[in-house]
Amino acid sequence: MSQLIQESAREIPVIADCDVCVLGGSCTGVFAAVRAARLGAKVVLVEKAGALGGVATLSLVNVWHSPKDTVFERQIIGGLTLELIARLKKRGSVTERDRSPHWAWAFNPWEMQIELDELVQESAITPMLHTMFVAAIAGAEQVEAIIVEGKSGRQAIRAKMFIDATGDGDVCQRLGSPTYQAGHFQPATTCATFAGWDSVRGTNLSELFRKHGSEFNLPEGFAWGADLPGAGSYMLAGTRVYHENCAESQGLTRAEIEGRRQVRAIMDTIRKYVPGQNITLQGLPARVGIRETRHVRCQYQLTGTDVLTGRRFDDAIANGSYRVDVHHQDKPGITFMYLDGRQEWVRPGLPSEVSQWRQPVAVDPTFYQIPYRSMVPGTYRNLLVAGRMIDADAMAHAAIRVMVNMNQTGEAAGVAAVLAMKSTGDVRTIDTRNLRQMLADGQSVMI
Repeated sequence: MSQLIQESAREIPVIADCDVCVLGGSCTGVFAAVRAARLGAKVVLVEKAGALGGVATLSLVNVWHSPKDTVFERQIIGGLTLELIARLKKRGSVTERDRSPHWAWAFNPWEMQIELDELVQESAITPMLHTMFVAAIAGAEQVEAIIVEGKSGRQAIRAKMFIDATGDGDVCQRLGSPTYQAGHFQPATTCATFAGWDSVRGTNLSELFRKHGSEFNLPEGFAWGADLPGAGSYMLAGTRVYHENCAESQGLTRAEIEGRRQVRAIMDTIRKYVPGQNITLQGLPARVGIRETRHVRCQYQLTGTDVLTGRRFDDAIANGSYRVDVHHQDKPGITFMYLDGRQEWVRPGLPSEVSQWRQPVAVDPTFYQIPYRSMVPGTYRNLLVAGRMIDADAMAHAAIRVMVNMNQTGEAAGVAAVLAMKSTGDVRTIDTRNLRQMLADGQSVMI
């Protein structure tokens, strides 16, 4: 039987009154804050963890995909993604690959954490780490303030514009803006870093896990990884946490515990069946890598057809070339769908099943776009969303969710917030031609 506890009403101190408040300190959120700050806005950035970078740093997913089109002839992505990579290169913290459909850069996630700290400080942004979003105060069409809680207790932040970059659409959900979840949202993965990886390099881990993983209750999934530049260690993404809703407290808790259990199962499998190995678990992520939870209903839902046919939008604010990449809940492995019509089901330890999702056409698209209106909930004049919870169907999300794509939505949200603040005061009615020009002026590549 459920019980309720009555909390007494209390006054909450307003600790900041700013132009733009960004909720969520992933690279998406940081880039939103930086873009807004560089346009002269006073910005507060709120993050519940103790470091910035989100999946790239806290979840140890240390690869970003290509900024070029699918045939590697045209640069389609620029902006802060390239700026951050350039900063990390100066510290010897990036490995680069050319013409790879898998990833273009592998980076040291701990170096990226520090670099993001510096980027935020250089931009005169006010960061608030270890600070949890709690609630929002809103009128009929305007968000007035957000309530946060941290080591200093419960506090309020007023702003002219708010950007929900929480990943799960927490701000929108608490405000009552329409949200939804895919029927089969993609499962989460817990990455881990290992020392001594050279002792197992060359081993067919996919085959190993398929043959022996069940002995350690390791579910059949998909395994990949990358070296961490300058760290002498290797990141492996080999776990698969099925059927847990990470937008809910208990689901997220179970996913965290199960992901770590699977990391140990991977180690136990390798230690038993790979002769001469000497791997050591070196690091676990601060949080599980989440692919999908809530989406926020916006002015337009991007579709898989839009992505796979390379549809152009007059309000496009991001480009992408990463393939549709479906991590299944109901079967092992991944289905890839490419813009050239190919389809591939990759199952660990078995030959790939290759087919066509469409017949050949005269000219294949080489990239797709994300429109601004897929980031505009429309319920409030001063609220935007950025990141993996933007409005996209299951197939579109499977392509656009990768970080180089979502980074661009952050940049667009930061610029749009300032543009709205200086013009109509309403993110729903800004001139998207001006938005695109301002993004181009900031070295983002728009076509």
